[in-house]
Amino acid sequence: MSGPQAHCVVELDGEIVWLLAHKAIYWPARRMLVIADIHFGKAAAFRALGVPVPRGTTTHNLLALDALLASYACEEIVFLGDFLHARAAHAPATVAAMLAWRARHRDLRLTVVRGNHDAHAGDPAATLAIRMVDEPHQVGRLSFCHHPDTVAPGYVLAGHVHPVFHLRTGRGGLRLPCFLLGRQRAILPSFGAFTGGHAVRPGAGERVYVTADAAIFPLPANC
Repeated sequence: MSGPQAHCVVELDGEIVWLLAHKAIYWPARRMLVIADIHFGKAAAFRALGVPVPRGTTTHNLLALDALLASYACEEIVFLGDFLHARAAHAPATVAAMLAWRARHRDLRLTVVRGNHDAHAGDPAATLAIRMVDEPHQVGRLSFCHHPDTVAPGYVLAGHVHPVFHLRTGRGGLRLPCFLLGRQRAILPSFGAFTGGHAVRPGAGERVYVTADAAIFPLPANC
C-alpha cells in the first residue's frame, strides 16, 4: 500500500496541474504556484478592532510560502485574491516582514488577482514589486479569478469560498480544507493561517480532494 500523497495530478481543460497537500496548485509547464486567500494582516485587523487574537500569522504564511518554494521549481506565484485582508495589513510590522521575505525572492514574479478584500485594503506596497490585475486573468487555457462565478473565457481557478469538507467518522467528524473541482471551474482552499472555512458538498460532476497535514486524497463520488 502506498503512503500519503503530497500531490494529486489532474487535467483541467487540457492543462496538467498538481493539487498540493499544502493547499496550493502547482502548474509545472509554467513553473507557477497558485494560491488563494492568503489574507495577510487578518490577525492585525482583528487586534485593531480590540479582538485578542494570536500574533505571528504573517510569519506563518511567509514560512509556508518558503516551504513551497523549496519543494517546487517556481518562477511565478499567482494569488487568487484577498492578498491583504484589510487596511490594517499596511501596519509597519506586517509590511516589514513581507519586504524581508521579498528581498529573499527578488527574481520571483508575483501576481495578485484583486479580490473583494483587496478592494477595501488597497494595493500592497509598491516596494513589494507585485503585479496587480483584475479578474479574469488569462494564462493559456486557464482563467485566474477570485470569485468562482466570474464569467471567463477559460477554465476558472478561484478562491473566495475557503472550502472545507466535513468528513464524518465513527465518533464525530473532521472539517478539512479541500479543493472542489467541476467541469468549468476549480475552487482552491484558503492558504492563509487564521482564515476559517465554509463547508461544501460536491454537486453533479464535481470532485473533492481533501488535504490533511502533508497528504491529499480524492474522496469517493458518493462520500
